[in-house]
Amino acid sequence: MKKSIGILGGMGPLATADLLRKIVLLTASDTDGGHVRVYVDDNPTIPDRTAAILSGGADPVPAMTESLRKLEACGADCIVMPCNTAHYFLPRLQALTSTPFLSMPEAAARACSARFPGKRAGILATRGTLDAGIYQQALDAQDVAWTAPDREAQDALMEVIYDGVKAGRAPASYRSRFLSVLERMPQADYWILGCTELPLAVQSLELDIPAVDPTEEIARTAIRFCGYPTRP
Repeated sequence: MKKSIGILGGMGPLATADLLRKIVLLTASDTDGGHVRVYVDDNPTIPDRTAAILSGGADPVPAMTESLRKLEACGADCIVMPCNTAHYFLPRLQALTSTPFLSMPEAAARACSARFPGKRAGILATRGTLDAGIYQQALDAQDVAWTAPDREAQDALMEVIYDGVKAGRAPASYRSRFLSVLERMPQADYWILGCTELPLAVQSLELDIPAVDPTEEIARTAIRFCGYPTRP
């Protein structure tokens, strides 16, 4: 029996739309009826995850739980969160439901191991994701070598994510900051685009860099979980 996907979204809205688009594009079907049923709760009022982790900001779990309950009521068979930083709160959310959450960092780490064996990943993510060790732990579990940006590069990344993509700015406004981050991490052989705004930034900037897109990897994971084939 085919299963359905629940997207606990809004973190941010454009990243949520990107995940839905990738689920559709990566499902191997040439008819409407061959695609996965997807329920989306796109709640952009969920409190900022990085602020909650680093500076005592509002706890996002109550709002995330409200979204979870709505997706459960719809009948979702699995839950996906298109926000890497939100995975810091995944253990608390999973304890509230028997519906399985599929982990974006774990899916990305598996892809790193398969696609770039013996290479070192450069983790590009929000400061909350980096300080919480979300990707470091996932990569260690797959025996993937990694490197993380220094504080100056983290500042630049936060500007790209928040003042650039989330703010809807033109790509030219954050091109130099994004490229400066890559230049400060010469030890990286490839990149993990570990914030859901970063694949959008790379696409908008038309950059050709070796990278793992966690949004794409979790889309593939969710499609297969639901019993559907994926495109190459």
